[in-house]
Amino acid sequence: MENQQQPIQFADVPWKDGSVSLEYRWVGSAAPGLPVVVFLHEGLGSISMWRDFPQRFCEAHGLRGLVFSRYGYGQSTPRPREAHLPVTYLHEQAWEALPALLQALGVARPWLFGHSDGGSIALLYAARFPDKVSGIVVMAPHIFVEDITIAGIRAAREAFLQTDLKSRLARHHRDAESVFWGWNEAWLEPAFRDWNIEREVAQIRCPVLAIQGEGDEYGTLEQIYGIGRLAQQARALPIAHCGHSPQRDQPAAVSRAAGEFIKAYLPCR
Repeated sequence: MENQQQPIQFADVPWKDGSVSLEYRWVGSAAPGLPVVVFLHEGLGSISMWRDFPQRFCEAHGLRGLVFSRYGYGQSTPRPREAHLPVTYLHEQAWEALPALLQALGVARPWLFGHSDGGSIALLYAARFPDKVSGIVVMAPHIFVEDITIAGIRAAREAFLQTDLKSRLARHHRDAESVFWGWNEAWLEPAFRDWNIEREVAQIRCPVLAIQGEGDEYGTLEQIYGIGRLAQQARALPIAHCGHSPQRDQPAAVSRAAGEFIKAYLPCR
């Protein structure tokens, strides 16, 4: 089947006491029987902010991908501005929201490919649902909170207030204010300094590739080295000349490493 990017679609999924509509798109194509690669965006991300990386990645490696925007992001149902994200919001996304979407779309035992917040969500999902995931690739994930992380998020607040960051985010989200302040205020909440998922990471049994730029402005390499020590089948991969977004700073290196890693664990065709 010819590789192609499908149009944006929407799925209604249960959430809390109601439901939300999540935008999603299929990319690439794959031989029958291969798992889907599900892309999980960063804390200010969306389908459109991935740009063409998921499409190019899946085409290069003969895989089918699912890209979606979480509740409150992109063109999915916006979150009310007064609805603050709890300290446990990444756990909720991994243990409640993501399973609901995968069930709605009939996706079984995917590979998860997460960036930043999406990387933490992938780790938490793999820890809780070991039989429902084939493996994970995480870029710039967080497993605990560092001073550099808080400093970067404070700098982002100033950028949102003083620069064109708000207008740039508005090109990708129905409600950029809700997206930004929900993320920013959650991470700057004093209680968030104690956020830590190392115990969950130690429970992961599936293959894990943890990628991080050596110049990441939101975390040190101890994030991926910690994953390498804690998870049984984990490999930590630092990338030179790279910041917090490896898929943008070093797309060829990321695609090659992640593609080889995933294909090493695929069933024989």
